[in-house]
Amino acid sequence: MAFTDSRRLTGPNVYFDRPAAALEALQPAVAEEQTALWRQHAACIASALHWPEPAWYVKCHAKGASLAFTAPLDQLYCATEINEWAWSAVCGDNAHYAPAFPACDDIQAAIQVFRRIAAAEAEPQLLAFIADAEARGWPVLLDEDTVSVGFGAQTRCWARQPFPEVPRLPDAVPESIPIAMVTGSNGKTTSVRLLAAMARAAGFASGHNCTDGLFFNGVLVEADDYSGPAGARATLRHPGVEAAILETARGGLLRRGLATDQALVALVTNISEDHFGEYGVFSLDDLAQVKLTVAKGLRAGGRLVLNAGDPMLVKHGAALREGTAWFAADWFCKPLQEKLAQGASVCAVDNGHLSLHADGIVHDLGNVDDMPLSFRGMARYNIENLAGAALCAHLLGFGLEAIRSVLCAFGSANADNPGRLQRWTLGDVAVLLDYAHNPEGMSGFLSIAQALRGQGRMAVLLGQAGNRENDDIVRLAESVAGFQPDLVVLKDMAGYERGREPGEVPALLRSALTMHGVADAAVVTRLDELEAVRQILQWAQQGDVLALPVHGLLEREAVQKLLDGLSADGWQAGNPVPEWPLPPVSEADGHGAT
Repeated sequence: MAFTDSRRLTGPNVYFDRPAAALEALQPAVAEEQTALWRQHAACIASALHWPEPAWYVKCHAKGASLAFTAPLDQLYCATEINEWAWSAVCGDNAHYAPAFPACDDIQAAIQVFRRIAAAEAEPQLLAFIADAEARGWPVLLDEDTVSVGFGAQTRCWARQPFPEVPRLPDAVPESIPIAMVTGSNGKTTSVRLLAAMARAAGFASGHNCTDGLFFNGVLVEADDYSGPAGARATLRHPGVEAAILETARGGLLRRGLATDQALVALVTNISEDHFGEYGVFSLDDLAQVKLTVAKGLRAGGRLVLNAGDPMLVKHGAALREGTAWFAADWFCKPLQEKLAQGASVCAVDNGHLSLHADGIVHDLGNVDDMPLSFRGMARYNIENLAGAALCAHLLGFGLEAIRSVLCAFGSANADNPGRLQRWTLGDVAVLLDYAHNPEGMSGFLSIAQALRGQGRMAVLLGQAGNRENDDIVRLAESVAGFQPDLVVLKDMAGYERGREPGEVPALLRSALTMHGVADAAVVTRLDELEAVRQILQWAQQGDVLALPVHGLLEREAVQKLLDGLSADGWQAGNPVPEWPLPPVSEADGHGAT
């Protein structure tokens, strides 16, 4: 195949602020002459179809090239076919084309075929309706089946096929609702949950989407990974939603783009090594550009909120948008102080208190050690999440008392933030459960486990999704080895092998662990995630710390139920570990994504 991925970008995306087609060319050392010829072929077809002049994007990299161009909203399937045809023509590859498609060296035949495809896909009535809605100030959401205007209670939906000839727009002037987009390498879901809780405390009915599912007023509506644009649309269309908090993960950004450009606030928590090698992302600079795509989802006057303690965000985000606000764990963080001197709104820990500086006024939000999510000040990454969420909530208009009330209570119960730094005490054994899935997240998680370790031993559950590069998997193992665990139990991540054989990822992890000083006898493989957790519980002795990064939704629910049951029964290390109280499986159940 001449390419590995071809996709429609239905909203603002990493390449453009409008819809496009993108393709990942599979050919080392792509030459400038080849990309020029690709563009020439694609431009010829676009011109023959009388499309507006496309904008173009080319990035050559180690595995090939990322090639994208803009296209009309109702011609994106056709645009992907053109993209594939144009690159295949450059490579002389006709193999993947069905008989109905033209040979790559016959441009006149190609024009005729693409005219038929474009005519079949065209939706002129839909485009006219969208233009009319936007001219009247009504925000539009579009997916495969539905077109809608408005958010929350104002939402009006129509079937996309067949689209009504003259759909009636509401007579009222649309009212905006507070909308926040949240992205980053770590801390997205925690920040989303914090902001949703702050919205409720401020009197708004909140909707949020995340890797766990769709939620309304904190109650699960549907379980699955909804951290992409489909989850954002579902949240914004919920009839009861008065404030929407949208987790916006890397995968959705790269595969489809953003669902809306009407956010009031866009938060980027941090940038760390993860997911390299996919969609042309090979460095932290590349990843920062992807995450900062959320700036294109802001409405006029919307505010970008960035971590001043993250060098990549300072480097790439500083000049991205006027009025950018900044947060950090430390008030004396140099970039934060520079932004404060320039008049930016900031939030950070000053003399042990979380302080918000906005409009020339400093607001004391409370002692950070008293905030449960800070884990008595030990969880630096959660302190950053608290600062970022508080700053966003202020910009969303949620009110200082609502913000303070959530900061001083959120995280006091395991149910507040499931799967993120939850803690159980089983006799004299401390059990921590988290979602840590990359080196930075794992190091932050294990630093807390290490602080609780005392004279006891430490066990770590370890696995990784198969779509990571081998080097990324090795770096994850290195981060664990640095904490000198007494036991590491390796697992597969069911549903996320991504083409790798069972046990392939654990084998890479084992090799890296032993290379970096973990004794071979201290590394055990249990491919099933639940049996891996059970192995660790059976190994435990009094005084031990058990660090459990659990990733599957069903698996996490089962682990939580078991640990709750053990705690209620007064279980002690050395006692038998019960069999798994697995929850019933429903159609809505699914695994979390990394």
